[in-house]
Amino acid sequence: MLKSKFLKPLKNVFIIIFILYAIWMLFLDSNSYLIHRELNNDIDDLEAEKEYYIKEINKDNKEIKKLSTEEGIEKFAREEYYMKRENEEIFIIEYEDSLKTKHNE
Repeated sequence: MLKSKFLKPLKNVFIIIFILYAIWMLFLDSNSYLIHRELNNDIDDLEAEKEYYIKEINKDNKEIKKLSTEEGIEKFAREEYYMKRENEEIFIIEYEDSLKTKHNE
């Protein structure tokens, strides 16, 4: 008697069709919930990556603006390439923790 109470709605053809349709749409269809969830995760990852690259572009634009001035170019040349003016001496001071060794490379 208890079983027939729960199975009675399953005798209706419309309910069976609706259940099959719901299962199909949620799990088996090419536009299923599972695929949408995966695509939404991909979109979130791509948006985070986009924000990262926008920040990097802004940082690079600031560096370009600094290097577009005469003082910026001179500072960069002195720091990176150890260039100097005539009749000028440069002393490079290196600390132990800034030296490249096999342990900290």
